[in-house]
This record gives sequence, structure tokens and C-alpha cells, in this order.
Amino acid sequence: MNVLQAACASLAVLALADPGAAGELLTGKAAQDDWHGDQPGLRRLIAPADLPQPYATRSSSHATQIADPPQGAQPKAPAGFKVTRFATGLEGPRTLRIAPNGDIFVAETGAGTIKVLRAPDGAEAVFRQDVFASGLEAPFGVAFYPPGADPKWVYVALHNSVLRFAYQAGDMTATAAPETVIARLAPTSGGHTTRDLRFSLNGEKMYVSVGSGSNVAEGLRRMPVPQAAQWEEARGLGAAWDNELNRADVLEFAPDGTHGRIYAAGIRNCAGLGVQPATGDVWCVTNERDGLGDDLPPDYATRVHDGAFYGWPWYYLGNHEEPRLMGARPDLAGKVTVPDVLFQAHSAPLGIAFYQAPAGATAAFPAEYAGDAFVALHGSWNRAKRTGYKVVRLPLKAGVPNGAYEDFLTGFVLDEDTVWGRPVGVAVAHDGALLVSEDGNGAIWRIAYAGK
Repeated sequence: MNVLQAACASLAVLALADPGAAGELLTGKAAQDDWHGDQPGLRRLIAPADLPQPYATRSSSHATQIADPPQGAQPKAPAGFKVTRFATGLEGPRTLRIAPNGDIFVAETGAGTIKVLRAPDGAEAVFRQDVFASGLEAPFGVAFYPPGADPKWVYVALHNSVLRFAYQAGDMTATAAPETVIARLAPTSGGHTTRDLRFSLNGEKMYVSVGSGSNVAEGLRRMPVPQAAQWEEARGLGAAWDNELNRADVLEFAPDGTHGRIYAAGIRNCAGLGVQPATGDVWCVTNERDGLGDDLPPDYATRVHDGAFYGWPWYYLGNHEEPRLMGARPDLAGKVTVPDVLFQAHSAPLGIAFYQAPAGATAAFPAEYAGDAFVALHGSWNRAKRTGYKVVRLPLKAGVPNGAYEDFLTGFVLDEDTVWGRPVGVAVAHDGALLVSEDGNGAIWRIAYAGK
């Protein structure tokens, strides 16, 4: 272990107590507070009935100042967990994906690179890293194909396309130029640029999320209801057109990029895609629209159903009509699927991972975490008081959420204007530890269960 690794390890926090004890549950208006109350174990339950009216508060522009971590700064995890700084010096690390052999693939979106990090099971710091591929256009989603122990390809979702690299277990650099799987996901590429990528459990379907090109379809021409209904017959309920064609949705393809279709529509920015390993359900964590006030509308995590419509841009969270598009699509009333778990508005969820540790994993979480989801909240800007900047846990029972979420990793906010970390990606390492990337200071954190 080198001096830097030893110093980082010395900062590890180890609390010894029962990790299964549930914390306080906030509901109603109390659940929509700000960062001051954040602490591991605190739970929130936000329901559509709790939502304020549009413009109940002014729309705020509250940019974040990123600070260097204070001396000894350490995120806070539940009692019984040990937190260490696993990797540093990365350039805006975002999505994390774990290869079957345990290598960690990291998308450095702004730098246009995919890096591979390596550490033996149980190690508290990375000992080797290489650039797998560079010169890419805003890489974000990464997936291995076919699913299972011996993938032959690494797929990468770029700003508006999908590539794949030939792969053998242990490759830390690409051995050949990539193949283009999908040359263009949508006719337009402005607005939201993150594209995530996942395969179904059987490997027969590839899902790609494409965010909207705008906040709330500004400039989208109004289409008469009969014409819109005809449009949707071929493309799916709630599918948008013009500059939002194939945007604000999850697309489905065959693994070779053929047979593309809209799997689900009306999802403003599904920044993080997931497939629940027990049920096969497709999940999205979604950044909702801005400009309606501090607490409206909540961001969300949800199971994504084939053919479903989630409201954007005309509605949000069921039959709540978007006031800036009032009367544009009365035919969609009653047809909007309500998401499963609502987060504090403007929390900006970006990554999701389902907890499933390999048998015998040395850093495995207690059994009650099995199958639960972890979501990284990047943090607010369109809110007077900060929300997000943490990782939360979504308890699932047989793959089904109960609507509540629980603070898991907190402590990145310094004051009303300044933070020292912004979580983005989450992944379960080969040894059962949870890895969290944060792009504010180019680090990856490791959270392992240490027991009583």
C-alpha cells in the first residue's frame, strides 16, 4: 500500500451498530425539506397527493460551487459500514459498470474516455488503471454482451449513437476499433446528452434511454388530437414529434441495433437505466422538468412498463397537467402512468444499481439489502434550498418498491452554496462493496459492511 492509499484508508469511518434499524419516516410537506436533515437511515415518502400547486414558490437558479474536500472529509454511511476513498484523480467520473471478472469500467463523459480500474476483492484502493477507449463523444452508458460470465463485447452509448468494442475477460484496453451498432438514436442531439444502456436478462433486447431536447417541449408545434392519435398508433402512446422525435423515452433494439422502437415514452430524462436482476423489470431514474417551483415536480425512480406513457411534456405524475401546455393534449388525461418512487424535486438522480452480491463476497451487505436499489442523487440547482448530493436506498420486496426511500450516503454539502461532492454512478463491486462515483472532485468511494 502506498502513502496515499494508507492516508485514505486512515480516514475510513467504522461505526458498529445494527444496520437494519429503520430511521424516522418523513411524509407530506416534511418529506420535501432540504439537505439540513439528511442523515443515513432517514426515510421519506412523497405521494402525488402531497404536491403543491404550480408556482407555489418562485423558480430559483441556485448554482452549486464545488469545493475541495475539507481536511478529513468523509461521507456518512449507516452504522456498521466502512467508507473509504477508493480512487482519485479521475476526470469527471460518471457511470460505473462492473465486468464479470471484477474490473471496473468508468465513463469519463466530459473527457470522452472509458477507463478500467482494477483492485483485488477486499482492496480499499485501486492499484491499476488504464484507458480502455478515448476520443469518444460524451460516453455514458456501458454494458457487457452477452450477459453472463463471458461477454464478448463492451457496448458504449455516446451522445447520439451506440458503439461496441470486442472484449475478452481481462482486457484493460480495447484491442480493435469499435463497431457502430446504432449510428443515430434521434434526429436531434441537443439538450440532455446522457444516454444509458442495458440489456434484458436473456440478452435478447437492448434498452437505451434518450433524454429530451428541452425543458418542457418549448417550440414543439401543437398537433390536433386526431392527428396526434394517428401518430401514436405507429410510435406508441405519448410519443413526441419534430425536435423531440425519439426523445424523452426508452428505446428498445435487438443487440445488433435493428428492430428499434419506443419502449416507453414521456420520460423527460431517464439518466440512469437499470434491470432488476430477480424480476427482469426495466427501471429508470428520471430528472423531471424545471420552472414550476421548489417542490414541483418530484424527480423519480420507477419500473418502466412496455408501452407506458409517463407524462412529459403534457402532464406530470398522473393527471397533473403542465400549466405551460394547458389544453394541448386532453386526450392523454387518465393515461399517464404514475412513477413508483418520488424524490424531492430537483434532486437530479443519475445512477441506479440493484444490490446483488456474489456468494461468499467478503464485503457483502446484510441480507435485508438483497435486491434493493441504490440511487445517486447529483443535486439541485433549480431550488432555493439544496436537495440531493447523496446516495439513497429504495427498499424492494420481490422487486416491488413501497414508495419510500432512505438516505444511505450523505455529508457532501458544506453550506447553502457549496458542496464537495456530487454522486453520479453506483455499482456493486465483485466483493459486494458498493462503489459510488462523484464528479465534483474526480473520486470513487467504496462502502463495505464491516459487521458488529
